[in-house]
Amino acid sequence: MTRIMKVCVVHCARLIITTVVAAALIVAGLKSGIAQAQESSAHELSAAENDSAAEASKQAANPLASAWLMQIQQNSNWVAMPTNNGNRFQSNLQLQPLLSVKLSNDWSLITRPVLQIFNSTPFQDQTTQAKRVTGFGDTVLAFALSPGPKLVGNWLLAAGPTFIFPTATSSLIGENKLQVGPAAAVGYKGKNFITYVFPQQWFSVGGNGRRTNHMLLYYAFVRVYSNGWSVGTNPSMSVDWEASKGNKVAFPVGLQVGRLRKLGPLPAKFDVQVQYFAVRPQANSPKWNLQLQITPILPALIGAK
Repeated sequence: MTRIMKVCVVHCARLIITTVVAAALIVAGLKSGIAQAQESSAHELSAAENDSAAEASKQAANPLASAWLMQIQQNSNWVAMPTNNGNRFQSNLQLQPLLSVKLSNDWSLITRPVLQIFNSTPFQDQTTQAKRVTGFGDTVLAFALSPGPKLVGNWLLAAGPTFIFPTATSSLIGENKLQVGPAAAVGYKGKNFITYVFPQQWFSVGGNGRRTNHMLLYYAFVRVYSNGWSVGTNPSMSVDWEASKGNKVAFPVGLQVGRLRKLGPLPAKFDVQVQYFAVRPQANSPKWNLQLQITPILPALIGAK
């Protein structure tokens, strides 16, 4: 098990390095575009680019995109505390790039790490006082093998393994468990929309934390427009199979609005989503969520023709 963990950590480190390099390219692109932005309204898409704006918006929303999506996501939650401690603010900043590597004309390998680079979470101590812990969260790393359009047309299909590494700086914001399980994606990409479901299931296989058995399911429908605007929903439902009755499911409903803009030479999608948790655990669970996303879009840097 130790040898497997070492191999996984080395691979994760390589992915992080790749992510950092791509992020550096984004910064370089931003700097090169500042002069253009100062001289004209370069942030606005031109009329000639409207036809490609819808396709770029679909790429930014696609969990199996052929481009590289360097997504940064900020979640602000209003959490209901137990014993009449009222609501508290919880913040979570994630870097979650999507890296697609073309293995052949018909198959691609999708890699999606999720790095919780900032997590500030309220909790209640043994004296029932409201406290707060801040630090790094656990790291998720998912792989999926996906057939191309020649095999499945407009359908989106993928499957592979997913891992959670215990990288959190506190057990209050992490599970202190190495976890592994299956991941899959099923969806459809139309002319002006994209829809999909993307479940991930994890089981604990090592570590000192409590046993884990939980699922995270993304579901989405996004309608895109030729001028770069989009509207839809893109929440994530979680299920903790080990929790007590009434505390297993967190199910949000949300409305997302986005716009494709230019960041220097790079297209980037900006999204805002408000979510209400219609079903949620009885304590220490969010009622409302405000989600902000920035998704710069890069051509695939590995495996592209």
